[in-house]
Amino acid sequence: MKKRHSLLVWGAVLTAVLLAIDQLTKYCAKTYLAPVGSVSVIPGVFEFFYLENRGAAFGMLADRKGFFILVAALMCAAAAYIYIRLPEAHHYTLMRVICILVVAGAAGNMIDRMLHAFVIDFLYVSLIDFPVFNIADCYVCIGAALAIVSIFTVYRKEEFEFLFPRKNAYTEKDR
Repeated sequence: MKKRHSLLVWGAVLTAVLLAIDQLTKYCAKTYLAPVGSVSVIPGVFEFFYLENRGAAFGMLADRKGFFILVAALMCAAAAYIYIRLPEAHHYTLMRVICILVVAGAAGNMIDRMLHAFVIDFLYVSLIDFPVFNIADCYVCIGAALAIVSIFTVYRKEEFEFLFPRKNAYTEKDR
């Protein structure tokens, strides 16, 4: 029980640290980058580019603040549920990291939407004209990529039985 408590505390602390990093970078972007618009870091490759994104990726579904807040809250709730239910075994460390990344990223962008009605984006890979993004987006994308890879390479279906309530003793064959 002590180990479970420790895992929960560390998860909350790491999530808070990642969230603080995201919010600090967005504060710096709004304070220092917004007045100038953009700053080239590696000319023709990467720049800091201030953008107030009112939609999702590529600006889709612009001005759907309530919808995005709901989706972010559901993502946070699902990841927190999984994190809390994860067995204490070291084998699930990667899954803990995934949950922390997803919660920090979803919460970071949700905070922006609640405070500003938009998400502050500021990272731009101009070499490939990739859409402007932020640290929270990185957390969610890395978490999602790790989840997909780990589900196919690290974890087996049976290792996720802890997520679902036990079925009744009354089974299909008894009907």
